[in-house]
Amino acid sequence: MAAAAVLAAAVPVAAPAYASSAQRGTVVSVRHLTGMSADQTRTSLRTNGFDASAVRRGVDEYQVVYRTVDPRHRPTTASGLLVLPRGGDRSLRTVSFAHGTESFRPDVPSTNTEPFVTSPPVTYAAAGFAAVAPDYLGMGEGPGTHPWMDVPSETTASLDLLRAARDVAARHGRTLRRDVLATGFSQGASAALGLGRALRGGADDWFRLTALAPVSGAYDFSGVELPAILSSGDDKTTVAYTTYLLVSWNRLHHLYRDPADIFRAPYAGRVDALFDGDTPGNVMLDQLPDSLRELLTDKGFALLRHPSPRFAAALRVADAVCDWHPGVPTRLYRATGDEQVPTVNTDRCTTAFAAYGEHPTVVELGTPEYEGSRHLGSAVAATAATVRWFASLR
Repeated sequence: MAAAAVLAAAVPVAAPAYASSAQRGTVVSVRHLTGMSADQTRTSLRTNGFDASAVRRGVDEYQVVYRTVDPRHRPTTASGLLVLPRGGDRSLRTVSFAHGTESFRPDVPSTNTEPFVTSPPVTYAAAGFAAVAPDYLGMGEGPGTHPWMDVPSETTASLDLLRAARDVAARHGRTLRRDVLATGFSQGASAALGLGRALRGGADDWFRLTALAPVSGAYDFSGVELPAILSSGDDKTTVAYTTYLLVSWNRLHHLYRDPADIFRAPYAGRVDALFDGDTPGNVMLDQLPDSLRELLTDKGFALLRHPSPRFAAALRVADAVCDWHPGVPTRLYRATGDEQVPTVNTDRCTTAFAAYGEHPTVVELGTPEYEGSRHLGSAVAATAATVRWFASLR
């Protein structure tokens, strides 16, 4: 949840008055953000701790604002990043990269200069792919608040960005082929699975899923994540994730009437504002306690231990991200000792896939670190691994 500089020209875009199924993915605006030669791209990636060995091309980055729908299928807009390689083939395969958790609106691919969120799509584009990275709803240039870990809206935002990117690429003389290689990190692992499932189910007339590579995902909230939260309550990151989950899902699923029922004072009066998209991540962390005991009331703990019917129904949706048959080459990536997402999540995902006759390869990334975190390190290591794997698939 690192804070980052906002591009000076970024201006929020209001939701359109309508968005039929035919209009989803329609481009609202495009802005060229930056361009780099191949040498500049290598230097940027290496300087920021990412592997540059796959770089073959320079890149151009574009912010795309496009029409999509909100969790209730009402019209809205969202933004995302499109990165195109300079030169090379005119017809490109597309990598869709879904980023990890951010709570501050600007800390996403199309409005962020922080290299952690932009280096993966830059890596894929520099290797010769078209790369797209959705900001998700309520982030970047999108209006409203972000529905965190809501797989259905992550899916529609990701799919509609692909459609918009196809149009933008054509304006630059490039054709996006049907092939989509879907990957994502942490929160984005579930988003990538949601997109893959939609493409596999024929959600788009053009794009089709050809490979799937989620990284360090929380695939089992009911069986893994909630027990882990309750057993490691004296941890600031756990406190932040728990608050984000309850606040965001209350907006979507009405889990409680009054924040004071779930959160202790003084936090009950501030949690909604801390996760409104306009509070920098470091400020949010400073305004939260260091332990769940300080954060939650007895009712708050009871909701986590024994989810209400509405909460349980929402959890079932989140937990179903691996309950389908990809039918394409699939790899799941994880790091040993991930301090934020227990690696048993990956085991649960492979078990779920097995029930559908799918047996993905689990790639052990070892113990990579980025800024002292193995969870973040897994994103860096997996970017290097997936770009090589994607390039080998023809």
